[in-house]
Amino acid sequence: MMARRSAAGEVSETTVGPAPALEAIDVTRSYQLDGVTVEALRGVSLTVERGDYAAVVGPSGSGKSTLMHLLGGLDRPTSGVLRVGGRDIAALSEDELAEVRNATIGFVFQAFALLGRTSAVDNVAMPLVYRGLRRAERRRRARAALERVGMGHRLDHRPAQLSGGEQQRVAIARALVGDPQVLLADEPTGNLDTRTGEEVMALLEQLNRDQGVAVVLVTHDRDVAARARRQIRVRDGRLEPGPAAAAAPGSRSSGSSQGHHPVNSPKILGQPGSGGRA
Repeated sequence: MMARRSAAGEVSETTVGPAPALEAIDVTRSYQLDGVTVEALRGVSLTVERGDYAAVVGPSGSGKSTLMHLLGGLDRPTSGVLRVGGRDIAALSEDELAEVRNATIGFVFQAFALLGRTSAVDNVAMPLVYRGLRRAERRRRARAALERVGMGHRLDHRPAQLSGGEQQRVAIARALVGDPQVLLADEPTGNLDTRTGEEVMALLEQLNRDQGVAVVLVTHDRDVAARARRQIRVRDGRLEPGPAAAAAPGSRSSGSSQGHHPVNSPKILGQPGSGGRA
């Protein structure tokens, strides 16, 4: 509750809803490459509400992957305000930002980013190591996450023993194991055939619809982008004007770049993202 005083001196209480999952206000990001300033993002403002379902689209070099890195707390803006889980990342240390990221955001990459010599259940449990949970509790939560994505029968299989679609399901389970507010997916169907990609998209949409996890995906695939409730179009480092870039309503609908980071590891993901636009 927030108390407000009217001009007549009367005090009333106003209910303040939860903060948006992600919020960018006039955000810029520039890099120095060989003595040349590259402006990857130029004054971007957008909000990702809880339960949102949005696709970030644009040509190569438009800045969409830079935007995804910023929204995920993998990098910091050159200027502007960026809030993750309601917290301004400019006020956070690297360790604090890593903790906020670990608690708020789940990541899914095109190349899956699974540890090759590690079982599915231990891959999924990895983000929970940084929450100080005991191994038995980590594995219990990981098993539950794998069951949520239909992989309860592959707990002890290593990535090489799984199909591409199964590996992506494990990656999604890993992204969900910490109960994030937002799932950021960078070309989640890029390494999959059409049928398997359809299954993965249906799974993401079910999680969005039934569990209220906001889904934001970067994609070059027009069919994938068309499934989202709204499209965020990026060109030359700016959001294209129009309703596609507006904040999505809170209601739920039934409706390429490869990551190489160990996902949700605060010590790794706390490092600045690589420069450049995609």
